[in-house]
Amino acid sequence: MNCNIILMSTIIVMQCFFITACLNEKEKAEKLIRLRLWDRGVKVESRHDPSGFAYLWFYEWHLFDAVKNGEHTRGSSNWKWQVDSAGVLAQMDSEWLKLRLEATADGADLILEITNISDHDWPEIAAIIPCFNPGADSRNSTDAIANPLFFDKNHTNTYFLGKSGFELIKGQEYPREIHFNHDYRSSVMAWHKESDDDQFVFNYKWPTSERNAHAGLIIRESEDNKWVTGVAWQSYLSVQGHNPWKCMHLSVRVGPLKRGEKKTIRGKIYLFKGSKENLLNRYKEDFSHH
Repeated sequence: MNCNIILMSTIIVMQCFFITACLNEKEKAEKLIRLRLWDRGVKVESRHDPSGFAYLWFYEWHLFDAVKNGEHTRGSSNWKWQVDSAGVLAQMDSEWLKLRLEATADGADLILEITNISDHDWPEIAAIIPCFNPGADSRNSTDAIANPLFFDKNHTNTYFLGKSGFELIKGQEYPREIHFNHDYRSSVMAWHKESDDDQFVFNYKWPTSERNAHAGLIIRESEDNKWVTGVAWQSYLSVQGHNPWKCMHLSVRVGPLKRGEKKTIRGKIYLFKGSKENLLNRYKEDFSHH
């Protein structure tokens, strides 16, 4: 009989421990950004304010012989994603490409692992471009409900870090200009173009700006000045925005990478109530030692 009492007591204690652990995990998750799937990647959203959300489309473009030969080729979003039941961990695993998102209180940490299984070595300016966006106006091509707070239709709220600090991503006549990493601009300009200058993609589609980028960071404040969002990567090639999806493009520099080699690159999505100055401070804390 004593054995039965001890057994029952043990079961009760274990049940209480399990319930407490579950409650603690739920309480912890409630303090973090929620991750959800959408048809081209992962959605990040506030658990407490429905106006705070954005989308990561992974990924839209290749640059300069990354994955495929060519200075500017289309990427893919045809990946198998998984998100855990608590909405705090999302991951995609393929033969040569893996991306992990782990929710934080102010966004999501990113870990990209990429292996070169192509038939050529990738140069130092090889890059891929994920598309971080507020959702498309048209629902014909996506299931992403748009968030007008982050549209920035007047191009007054989207920033990159130039030599002297914040600079707007807005050209004098062509708002889709691209700002290259100042350390690699000369390599980009020395690239053997695949066509005449008037057809070089960084002359006519994304005109090369004279203003270079000095950090792997792009930031956008909301129209109501309550929210701020953005993306950071520790290795980057370019910053660009204001495309048809009103998106933000921070290219991840994946080169140089020889055939068969692998590398890991760290990044972060930011989404919280605050200002561009608040986000910059967090970026400095997150990436100062990397």
